[in-house]
Amino acid sequence: MASLRAGRVLFALNALSLEATPFTVGMLASLFALFPGVMSWPVGMLADRFGSRWLLVIGTGGTGVAMLVPYFVPGLPALFVAAGMLGFSFALYNVALQNLIGLISSPQRRAQNFSNFGLAQSVASFLGPLLAGVGIDHVGYGPSCLYFALLSVIPVGMLARWGSALPPGTRRSSEGGSVLHTLKDPGLWRILATGSLVVVGIDLYLFYLPVYGHDVGLSASAIGVVVAMFAAAAFVVRLVMAAMLAKLSQERILAYSFYIGAAGFLLVPFFSSVVTLSVISFVIGLGLGCGQPITMTLAFSNSVAGRSGEIMGLRVTVNNLTRVVVPVVFGSIGTLFGMFAVFGVIALLLGSGGLLTQERKKSARDG
Repeated sequence: MASLRAGRVLFALNALSLEATPFTVGMLASLFALFPGVMSWPVGMLADRFGSRWLLVIGTGGTGVAMLVPYFVPGLPALFVAAGMLGFSFALYNVALQNLIGLISSPQRRAQNFSNFGLAQSVASFLGPLLAGVGIDHVGYGPSCLYFALLSVIPVGMLARWGSALPPGTRRSSEGGSVLHTLKDPGLWRILATGSLVVVGIDLYLFYLPVYGHDVGLSASAIGVVVAMFAAAAFVVRLVMAAMLAKLSQERILAYSFYIGAAGFLLVPFFSSVVTLSVISFVIGLGLGCGQPITMTLAFSNSVAGRSGEIMGLRVTVNNLTRVVVPVVFGSIGTLFGMFAVFGVIALLLGSGGLLTQERKKSARDG
């Protein structure tokens, strides 16, 4: 994850230093999401069939190879090749790793372990861009890519040494089935829908809060502080996830998280001060920060035996498709009706996520 986040920064800034246009940089960034969007479901089925070890080896090793491309072959075409390779590698190890966490966790510890996974991702997402920026300033683009490539040696070595202890594949070749068959699992579509709504809330917040801050005259530093409060809250809520799960069910926590996030989005367009927006940002982070670990847990826990990887992959696929469609829709809403309408519709979506979660809990109880 550190290499992936660093790669986004390194490749984008490197492209700009080569006088690439913003459109070209956008195309470069899209390659990071292309392969996770189209490959995650098939990768999940491979994880069910063959286990996670070799998918993780190829994914982490491929990350290192991708980071080496700009080091050995400077230039814009090499950056596109490297971005595609990095997205491909991420598609392999992200789904395999999520499925592995579910497999090795007891039902009682599963939600906490997914939360710990989210914490690790948060740390890596912080360190990757930070170290990339420092590396660019001190040694340049190529050497920075080389250093991040060397990071892949650590997980590859760990998998070579201890990978045989990981759970093997649990799905036989005869256990086929279409995605439509998979979606017949009770309540699964609600889990996928709520998971995508969490992603929508986070992505739209990270995009539209800076836009709103710019509109009300906040400086770039002030906007950075406000957004940072969201990340800080997400980190905090994942630290106390175990304590919350000891008192409340996963569905109730998820429903509350949607309602808290919706309330925060409704408040944003009424305020313009840095302090107030920082508080609201922290509140939204508390709500949406616990959404992803819980939706991962629910997706795994409600999967058919031997097909957990497929469900985790399908979840990632749905989330990535959502990332493609939703920004276009909300961009149109913002253009036609303004930012007040954007935040209102986002709040409405998150509120519907809370109702959907409560309905799923009610259906499960009645069943």
